[in-house]
Formats: sequence, structure tokens, C-alpha cells
Amino acid sequence: MAQPAAPAPAPPMSSPESATATESSPEDALSEESLKGFISSLPSREGWPKPLIQYKGYWFKPGILDGVLHARQAFAPRADDVVLATQPKCGTTWLKALAFAIATRSRHDLGAADHPLLTRHPQHLVPFIEIPGAAGGHVDLSALPSPRLLATHMPMSLLRPETRSLGCRVVYLCRDPKDTLIFRLHFENKLVARGGGAGLSMDDAYGMFWEGFSPYGPFWDHCLEYWEESVARPDTLLFLKYEEIKLLSDPVRVVRRFARFLGIPLTEEEESSRVAEEVARMCSFETLTGLEVNQVGGVSHGNRVHVDNSVF
Repeated sequence: MAQPAAPAPAPPMSSPESATATESSPEDALSEESLKGFISSLPSREGWPKPLIQYKGYWFKPGILDGVLHARQAFAPRADDVVLATQPKCGTTWLKALAFAIATRSRHDLGAADHPLLTRHPQHLVPFIEIPGAAGGHVDLSALPSPRLLATHMPMSLLRPETRSLGCRVVYLCRDPKDTLIFRLHFENKLVARGGGAGLSMDDAYGMFWEGFSPYGPFWDHCLEYWEESVARPDTLLFLKYEEIKLLSDPVRVVRRFARFLGIPLTEEEESSRVAEEVARMCSFETLTGLEVNQVGGVSHGNRVHVDNSVF
């Protein structure tokens, strides 16, 4: 099979204006101790199993906000980075599987029995920028070879400014808010049940979600930031909709579009070898959910929270 070339970085932006500002903030330079004090000074609110803290208009769990602020301090974007952005419960695991299969197909034969997607959970293959340990142990992002495939739940405005100025490619996956809320509620209640606590009711969760009070919320603000950036910078931000991929679109067409956006379009030989069809098959829900590796074990979110792989 012909080997696709490594993706070329998108050209840096020539203008400092952007649909969504990603500017530095004074807290980006705070010491560890000062950062803790800064977090404790921010508005907080009860309602979800853990209190949420508001920062820059968005709500975060305390441990997650700590990761967000550390990422803004320490994470150094590279021009050839690919960032997969989602809100929680919007198809993150599926997006990671698709992106990994497409981006690494020159290194991993899609038909091999030892392909990483058949032996490791997608959450372990694509590390989060702001959640240390979510990839099955602490990952030093600076030590990863280029081009890096990374993930985030952060809104566009909280990504490092260099993500945009360097022309990093970003893929955003949006999902119907009703489904997002339902899966969010089930996810939170499963975590609470592990500790013997009582879960949230749908009425309570719906009211808070509708207000914009949810982890990484408000929901529509998060979507809108990435949507506006995709309109302004379509060469560096691909905006996808979960329902269109799952229910309406030809998944093979999505694979081809994804590969073109990443700068590694399918070659003629790959087309004749039906590589797009194989990626779609390997990353289908039927395949992923049927794998033993996705049914046993789990991942740590770096804040003493262990989540079973099957939950994803």
C-alpha cells in the first residue's frame, strides 16, 4: 500500500483577528500556590455531584479547572498539531478512534490483528491536553513526536493563543443537546453510584443544563465558539455534527473528508484498496463496543476518578 505523506501544517494566520479570542491572561503566569488561591477566589455553585467553578464564563469541576489552567501555562502548541475538540458525552471516543485510524494509517496496517485500536482503548491513544492521566497514565505531551494527535473539552477561547496563530488543525464534534444531557446524566450518576451516593434526577439536571450550568457549559456557547471559528478559518477548523455522521452521512465520505482536512488525503492505491471502507468498519460502534479492550479496565482522570472503559 502506498504510504501517505505526513500532514503538512496549515499556513499560519496572517491576521491577529479571530472569530473567537484566545488571548493570554494574567493567571497564566501564576505560581502553583498562587494558582490554588486564584481558583478558590472564583465563583462556585452546587448542584452537580461536585461543585462547579466558573472561569471565563464556563463551568468546571475543580480538578478539571486546575488542569485547564496548567495547560494554559505549560502546553506548547506546534504548527502540525491536530486537536480533537468536543464537549463531554458528544462522541469523543468515537472521534478519537476515527482520527487515530486515519492519521496513523501509514504506521499501522488497518488489517493487522495488533492494530492499536484493537488492543487499546481510544481514550488511551489520544491524550487530553487538560486532563493528565486520562490516557492510561501521565503523558508528557512535550515528549510526543510530531505530528501530535491531541484532544480537549476546553472551549475555543481557552486554548493557547498559539493554537490559532500557528495554524494548528482543530476538529470539533457537536451533538444534539438532548442526547448530550441524557448521556451526561447517566455518566455522572454512574460515578456517584460507585461511591454509594444518590444520583441526580432528570428534572434537576435538565434545569441546570438549560441555564447553561453544566461541566464545560454553557453548551451552546461552547458550540458557537468553534462554529464561528470554522466559518472564519475553514482551512484550520473542521466542524462536524454527530448526527450527520451517525445517521445521515455516508461514513466513507466522512473518512475521506477527514483525511483531506488533515492534509493526508487517500491515495489512488488506498481508494482501490478500499481503505476508507476499512476505517469506517474498524471505527463503527459495532466493532468498537464488541472489543474486549473496550469492555474491561478503565481510565483515570487524574483526580482520583476512575472510569470504566465500558462507560465510554
